[in-house]
Amino acid sequence: MSKASIEKAFESFNNQTVLIVGDSMVDAYLWGHVSRISPEAPVPVVSISKRENRLGGAANVALNIVALGATPILCGVIGNDSKGDSFLELLKESNLSAEGMVIDKSRKTTSKTRIISSAHHMLRVDEETTEYLDSTSEKNFIEKISSLLNTKKIDVIILEDYNKGVLTEKVIRETIAMAKVKNIPVTVDPKKSNFFLYKGATLFKPNLKEFVEGTKIDWEVFNLDTLKEKAKKFKAELNIDKLLITLSEKGALICGEKEVHVPAEIRNIADVSGAGDTVIAVASLALAAGLNDEDIVRISNLAGGLVCEKVGVVPINKLQLLSESIK
Repeated sequence: MSKASIEKAFESFNNQTVLIVGDSMVDAYLWGHVSRISPEAPVPVVSISKRENRLGGAANVALNIVALGATPILCGVIGNDSKGDSFLELLKESNLSAEGMVIDKSRKTTSKTRIISSAHHMLRVDEETTEYLDSTSEKNFIEKISSLLNTKKIDVIILEDYNKGVLTEKVIRETIAMAKVKNIPVTVDPKKSNFFLYKGATLFKPNLKEFVEGTKIDWEVFNLDTLKEKAKKFKAELNIDKLLITLSEKGALICGEKEVHVPAEIRNIADVSGAGDTVIAVASLALAAGLNDEDIVRISNLAGGLVCEKVGVVPINKLQLLSESIK
C-alpha cells in the first residue's frame, strides 16, 4: 500500500469499536535488584524497590486497542476478591468501561506476578482458576455478550484465549454464530486446549509453537513449505478466512487467498510478554479497516517486534508503528 493509504487506514482505527471476549487478568510486577544469594537455598535474594499492577490478558489487548485509537469493550469474568477489586480499579484508571465484566464469586481473578531485577525476568507466580465456567456462569456470560452485540455497534470481535476457562466451547460457538448473523468479523488468539473449536472464525492467530502442538506437525528443522501446506489444510478444515502464524525470529506467515511470509525485523528483544496481544489487536483493526493480507501480516509482525523492545507487558505506540510502517 502507499504511504497515504496506510495513513488513512490508521486514521480509520479511531472510528472502530472492538468487542474483546476472553480471559482477563492482573499483571503484577515486583521490581528490584539482586546483590546476594540466599543462605537458606541456592537462589537469588531480590530486594524489592517497586510494586506495580497492570491490566493483562484480554485486558492488555484492550489497552493496545486504545493505544491504536479505537474503542474497546472488554467482556470477561473476574472473581469477587482483592485482585478483582484491583482489576476494576485498573480499568477505571485506564478509562476503560467495566460494562462487559462479569463477577463470579466461585472463581479467582487470574493474577501473574513477575519478579524483575535489572530488566531480567527472575520468576513468575500465578494465582488462578483454570476450570471452565459452570453452566450458570456460562449462561450469564453468553447473555452479557449477546446484550453488548445487540446494543453496541461492533466492528470486530476478538476472542482472547489464555486457557483460564472463560472461553468454553459453547461461548466460542455462540459468539461466532451471533457475529455471523450481524456480519461482524471474528479474530482469534488461541491456546492449545480449544484449538479446533473456532470453526468459522475470520482470522485465527496462533504462534508457531501453538500451531505445531495443535496440528501435531512432526519436524526437527523448521520448514516453511511444510508449514504453508499444513496452514492451508488447517484453514480449510476449520473454514477460517485467514490464518496468521507468528514465527518469532522467522517473522510471520498469513494464509488467506494466498500465502504471504514476511521476515522478522531486527530488534533488540527485551521481553516477549504481551507481544501476541499486540499482534492480534493490530491484525484485528487492520482487518476491519480493509487492509489486504500482505499489509495485515506486515504491520502486525512489525508491531509485535516493537513491543518486544520494552520490559514487561506494554501496549503498542501508534505513532511509532505508523512511522515504521510507512518507511
